[in-house]
Amino acid sequence: MGMRSINRWWIAVAGFCLQMALGAAYAWSVFRIPLVKEFGWSIAQVSFTFNISWFFLGCTAALGGLCLNRISPRTVAVIAGFLWGGGVFLSSFSAHKLWLLYLGYGVIGGTGLGLGYIVPIAVLVKWFPDRRGLITGIAVAGFGAGALISAPVAGRLLQTVGLMPTFAYLGIGFATVAVLSALFMQNPPRGWHPAGWQPSAALLSQRADRDFTLGEALGTWQWWALCGLMSINTMAGLSVLSQAAPIFQEMGKLSAAVAATLVGVIAIGNGIGRIFWAWISDVTSRKTAFISMFIVQAILFWSFHAITSPALLTIATFIIVMCYGGAYGITPAFAADYFGPHHVGPIFGFMMLPWGFAAAFGPLLFAWLRETTGGYTQALYLIAGMLTAAIVLPLMVSPPRGHKKVVAESASVGATTGSMA
Repeated sequence: MGMRSINRWWIAVAGFCLQMALGAAYAWSVFRIPLVKEFGWSIAQVSFTFNISWFFLGCTAALGGLCLNRISPRTVAVIAGFLWGGGVFLSSFSAHKLWLLYLGYGVIGGTGLGLGYIVPIAVLVKWFPDRRGLITGIAVAGFGAGALISAPVAGRLLQTVGLMPTFAYLGIGFATVAVLSALFMQNPPRGWHPAGWQPSAALLSQRADRDFTLGEALGTWQWWALCGLMSINTMAGLSVLSQAAPIFQEMGKLSAAVAATLVGVIAIGNGIGRIFWAWISDVTSRKTAFISMFIVQAILFWSFHAITSPALLTIATFIIVMCYGGAYGITPAFAADYFGPHHVGPIFGFMMLPWGFAAAFGPLLFAWLRETTGGYTQALYLIAGMLTAAIVLPLMVSPPRGHKKVVAESASVGATTGSMA
């Protein structure tokens, strides 16, 4: 697979497929009822499997980022594919063994998710310096859309072959797709740019003048600011997304069946938002996109409690979920802009650690306030106030400057170009 014989868009397609194979983890809910009925486990016990896998995703994404510059991204992605698929396959032996389900799907599978999630993002920002936002949006949209295929396939398998064999078939399928896609994961030569592309002065002003190492990035306030942007956005969006079904039932007076259908509809906003807002960040700037997302969400959260129309409630929730997904598309490109693309794997990977706390704390706080106050109003106001105050953060953030210049992006343009379209 020669470096000059492959079109960079094929790498993008492979990255999208790899993310879809990993994002199939979002379909965990299809196993909840069958596992509860067949083995007598509680809903909480079964649901905890998903929490374990997401915890290990957040922790091992940082490890995956560190491995990228030590071994090839292809190797990291292949290992991730085998771990994810192998963990799901191992779950097929977990009948009446809850600990084995936790180990297989949760620990081993979650480790594969974390190692693999970071690979397409880190690779594609280097292949697409001209479309960083859009390409990372497409990559993470694949992760968000994984359940669109895996959920109906899993549902069909559950009906035809049964619960435990479904895990086995899916594990083999996930591993196959992930490993084949992983074979395309390769970095371009350092400093590579599409032939004929020249970054504008405005674009260069929004980017770092060199590549930062992980240690240097962690020592800047900008790294923590980007963590804050993604974490605040995650707390807001995931709080509503995690409670979408009861919100539709309690505020919109809808039946459980209709509410479940609408949850599936608004989940599509997660994938759309990852591409849409990432594209907006390319057209305007990362800062402008985040400011816009925070303003839109703040307005919706301040007024959300007064919405009673099911149609308006669905539209408002859909937009919030779009903004929630948008941060996943923008932040990797933001990190590459501010710290250079060479070490973006570990730099963005470590951002998943504070993200993990926000992803867990936000929904828990939202649910606790709903339970203690008897309604959603105070929880919604709290998030609205947080978003309103957070608007100042993207206004303040700027690329790190005043350090020794090692590799200026403007100087590298034209130095290494390729024939890839």
